[in-house]
Amino acid sequence: MTNHCCEAMSRQVDVSCAEHDNPYSCPDALIEFSAKFQEYGLIIHDGGTSSSTIEFCPWCGRRLPESQRDRWFDELERRRIEPGEDGIPAEFEDDRWLAGQPRS
Repeated sequence: MTNHCCEAMSRQVDVSCAEHDNPYSCPDALIEFSAKFQEYGLIIHDGGTSSSTIEFCPWCGRRLPESQRDRWFDELERRRIEPGEDGIPAEFEDDRWLAGQPRS
């Protein structure tokens, strides 16, 4: 489980809705968190699944963790795994792949 920067961010990331099972369909869902990339984004409610990556918390102002997107792809490449062509190992679907790796 990820510790977010503040209680307000935690509430927003973990928002659940009885009417919508998809956060992109719920007007009350504002923040998306990608555990595998360690990225936060503002959900764009336009009928799709887009978000705009943010670097600072809108509630407490703290700087958010640096994205690990490039490292994720680098690690897959190092293991000779081609996203879209090969099956992605389960540990790469969340933040487990980061365990034991030094932060850049």
